[in-house]
Amino acid sequence: MAESARAGGANASGPSLPPQQAGPSLPPQQAGPSRRKRDWRPVYLIAPSMVILAVVIMYPVLRAVYLSFQSDRGFDQDTGRFIDGGFAGIAHYTRWIFQQTTSSLGETISCPPGTLCSNFWESVGVTFFFAGVTVTVEVVLGFWMAIIMSRTFMGRSLLRASVLIPWAIPTAVTAKLWYFIFADQGIANRIMGRQVGWLTDDWAARFAVIISDVWKTTPFVALLILAGLQMIPQDVYEAAKVDGANAWQRFTQITLPLVKPALMVAILFRTLDVLRMYDLPAILHGVSGASPTTTVSILVVADIRQGNFNSASALSTLVFLMIFGVAFIMVKWLGANAIRTQDAERKGA
Repeated sequence: MAESARAGGANASGPSLPPQQAGPSLPPQQAGPSRRKRDWRPVYLIAPSMVILAVVIMYPVLRAVYLSFQSDRGFDQDTGRFIDGGFAGIAHYTRWIFQQTTSSLGETISCPPGTLCSNFWESVGVTFFFAGVTVTVEVVLGFWMAIIMSRTFMGRSLLRASVLIPWAIPTAVTAKLWYFIFADQGIANRIMGRQVGWLTDDWAARFAVIISDVWKTTPFVALLILAGLQMIPQDVYEAAKVDGANAWQRFTQITLPLVKPALMVAILFRTLDVLRMYDLPAILHGVSGASPTTTVSILVVADIRQGNFNSASALSTLVFLMIFGVAFIMVKWLGANAIRTQDAERKGA
């Protein structure tokens, strides 16, 4: 009885919470563990496509990495048959990066002038030179074209359609078209009234590639920026005018910040596209590997044509790593993320 009295006293002295402070009572379906079964139907529908996509994308990459560590097939004097070369280590990578090769005596020597491996760093410099100049010019011209096309005037639809014509033309046709324009007796030299070696001089040939690429791809950049401009509410500009902001202030304080996502996506797409440029300089100036417009992609094809498949695989891997590194830097630190989640859009990232 004493224990029951103490228990009764404790219950009596303790605070008794009213029903509304004790917390809402959970509904029956939330009080216990959820018995709802996971719906696997979206997984079943998406899984085949994801598997096919992974095989199509990953298999060539993994196969190129594997071949880059293998030696080329060689002729066995004892058996009179061609045999696999076996594991080669990082010999193919040092061939390109350090421009070293193996002589007939088995010694490691520098790549002789005129060989493909001696042109590696020059082709890397040419590739990044194309990327820097063409993307800069295309963004400036594309921004100007997008601002004009965003305005309301008679014939705007006709202008938008006509701007798309260079972008719709296949790259091979564009390269051949500019090949005739830059010929010695072509339109370019006739207009300038002087003979410029667009197809023979080193720097003139490089700027011929840049002019051709800018003419073809600037409409693509303009369309991406135009899509970003169309998303800006006109009320923002009207409010800025009421506050006394001039045209330059409206451009720097409103247009540039709000169009930045579309602008960064355009820069990302064009940069990655130029870093793997092949067809335009190849048709204009050839694929010999010793051209002043030789890019790393042209160097890969030239190495394959010489029968160095494993060495070309190592160079392809280096190109992949180079493009992946540039894309990672642009997405991570410059915010050029083409695939933005709903949470990122809500935070304005």
